[in-house]
Amino acid sequence: MTRMPSNENAMTLTAAQLDAYLARIGVERPSSIDLHSLSKLHRAHLMTFSWEALDAFMGWPSSVIPASAFAKMVKGRRGGWCYEMNGLFGAALDALGFRVTRLCGGVDREKLGDIAIGNHLTLRVDLDRAYLAEVGVADAIIEPVPLAVGPISQRGFDFSIMPTEDGWLRFNNHAHGIARSFDFRADHSDEAAMAATQGWLMGDPGSPFTNALAVLRHTADGYVALQNDRLRTVTPNGVSERRITSADHLADMFEIVFDLDVPRPGDIWDKIQAIGRDKAA
Repeated sequence: MTRMPSNENAMTLTAAQLDAYLARIGVERPSSIDLHSLSKLHRAHLMTFSWEALDAFMGWPSSVIPASAFAKMVKGRRGGWCYEMNGLFGAALDALGFRVTRLCGGVDREKLGDIAIGNHLTLRVDLDRAYLAEVGVADAIIEPVPLAVGPISQRGFDFSIMPTEDGWLRFNNHAHGIARSFDFRADHSDEAAMAATQGWLMGDPGSPFTNALAVLRHTADGYVALQNDRLRTVTPNGVSERRITSADHLADMFEIVFDLDVPRPGDIWDKIQAIGRDKAA
C-alpha cells in the first residue's frame, strides 16, 4: 500500500503542539513506532476526549482542518466529531512518525447509498501491516485493529470488517452502537468529498446532527451516550437510561460525565426542549 499525498487537512502538529497534545491525553512520547505505542495512544485519546457534535447542533463554526480541532480540543476543553477526532489523532500520529493515511468513508452507506461517502473520516496506519485506527466513532473500538476482513472483539463488544458487494469494506459496529456501520476502502482518500459533506452535516436541516444532540464518551467498561435529554450507559452486559431534567442537570452532565467546558448550556437545553415540543406536536 502507498501513502496518499499530503494536503492541508493532513497537517503535522508542530513540536510544541505535539507536546501539548500528549500532555492532554496523559501519554509520554513513545520510544518506538509500533502497535503497542499506537494502541496506547488510541486508547488514551478516546479516554480523554468526548465525541460531540455540539457545533452542528447549535450552529457554531467548525472546520475539518486538524489545526482547528487542536485549538478546540487541546487548548480548550471540548471534544469533537469524526473529522476532528480522527483528524487530530492522525495529525499527532504523523508528527510522531507513524505512516498515516486519511480515508474517506460513509456512515450508514448500506442504507443511504453513495450519498453517504464523505460523511466520515477514518485512518489507516501502516506498521508491520495495515491497521484501522478509528477514534471518530465514539461507541466502537477502543484500540486499533488489523485492516482485514473478519470478526473483532474488544472489551466484550463484537464488531467486524466485511467486504461489500461493490468492493468496499464495511466496519460493523456492536449491537448497541448508534452508528450501525461505515464503509471505506483501504486506499480511498477524498478531501473534497469530506469537506462538502461536513458542510451539509453542519448546516442542513436534514442533517442528523443539526436536529438532535449527541455526546458520547468511552468509560472503563463501555461508554455513555447523551441523546437529547436521555443519558444511556452501555456495557457488554446491557443498557441503562435516565432522563436529563433541567439546564443545570445538563450542565452537570457536560462537566462531570463528559469533561466538557461547554458554552451556554442553557441555550442547548432550550433547543432540546424545543425539539421535544416539535416531536410532540
